[in-house]
Amino acid sequence: MSDEMLSQEEIEALLRGETLEDRNDTNEASANDENDEIRVEDYLDLFAQDALGEVGNISFGSSATALSALLGQKVDITTPSISMINRNKLEEEFPHPYVAVQVEYTVGLIGMNLLVIKQSDAAIIADLMLGGDGLNPKPDLGEIQLSAVQEAMNQMMGSAATSMSTVFNKKVDISPPSIDLMNISRDEGRDNIPEDDLLVKVSFRLRIGSLIDSNLMQLLPLKFSQNIVKSLLGELEAIEEPVAATMQAPPVAPPPPVAQPAAPVQPAYQQPAPPMQQPVYQEQQTIQTSARAAQPVNVQQAQFASFDTNVITESEARNLNMLLDIPLQVTVELGRTKRSVKEILDLSSGSIIELDKLAGEPVDILVNSRLIAKGEVVVIDENFGVRITDVLSQAERLNNLR
Repeated sequence: MSDEMLSQEEIEALLRGETLEDRNDTNEASANDENDEIRVEDYLDLFAQDALGEVGNISFGSSATALSALLGQKVDITTPSISMINRNKLEEEFPHPYVAVQVEYTVGLIGMNLLVIKQSDAAIIADLMLGGDGLNPKPDLGEIQLSAVQEAMNQMMGSAATSMSTVFNKKVDISPPSIDLMNISRDEGRDNIPEDDLLVKVSFRLRIGSLIDSNLMQLLPLKFSQNIVKSLLGELEAIEEPVAATMQAPPVAPPPPVAQPAAPVQPAYQQPAPPMQQPVYQEQQTIQTSARAAQPVNVQQAQFASFDTNVITESEARNLNMLLDIPLQVTVELGRTKRSVKEILDLSSGSIIELDKLAGEPVDILVNSRLIAKGEVVVIDENFGVRITDVLSQAERLNNLR
């Protein structure tokens, strides 16, 4: 009897004129609505989820280092979690104003993803990028603030692409990212979201000093996520290699009529060449060397141009013009002397050092520590100068260069 008793809800439904079948259909529909959540396990197995999480861990781990250098704050990006999103329920997933950075992979991996960060967190990053302390950021992001956040994300994703190149063992590159405000409730920024119905959301915990403890989300199309896992396993290359082999096969295969008559000709043409050429060449080389040794050698004295003339040819003048702007160090030397280590250590304020030149004797004028002229010391206004009294000849200057 107890199994056949009606519940209070069923009695009320009967009083409203509803049948038990209608009531059961309504209950099943409401249950289906409650269980309409997309399960990531239906599209990505545990291995694929772990692979995506590990790739994110490695790439965004290096991004944290790059962002820390930019902001001057300790940055941690850790603990990725993976879930699925239906594009029709974006408003439920992103109820607040956000900043979306669109990044497209162009080399190594082909696809795009979207980095999503809260607008309040982006304002702090922009304030730090512009030299502020991040404590009182402007809530409204202008063009300058968005450009600052874009540059920060550009540095992050560039570092992430470098790390991914190491993970996938091939070059991975991205295009310059674009940035936009995203407010789904106001239908702003929806066009930047990938058009795929199913998206994979990889959520990271983002901590910047004591200013930010929030989430950084990465949205990827489901197909692109699956390709990342395949590329990590090398399956994409395995798919592409047979196609390339098929395309290259026709030109490699030779036509049968041409191959048959060519076979008997090759032994008669190629066989004698290798064993006979090498000994003949060595023998001829020995004979030629002996012949050259027997011939008398004509030895002549080298002839050099005289430096006593001041005549310069036109080509020499052009070469000289190329050197006119080279700076040289000019030094005027009053005199020199030699002293022992003991005498140098005994020097004190007021000590007198006697030089090797007499009073009134011309001083030496050196260019790059080489003597070229002599002169006398003069006073020009309040500065010392030197008047050139004698210029060494070219031969003397060449001797000084040796």
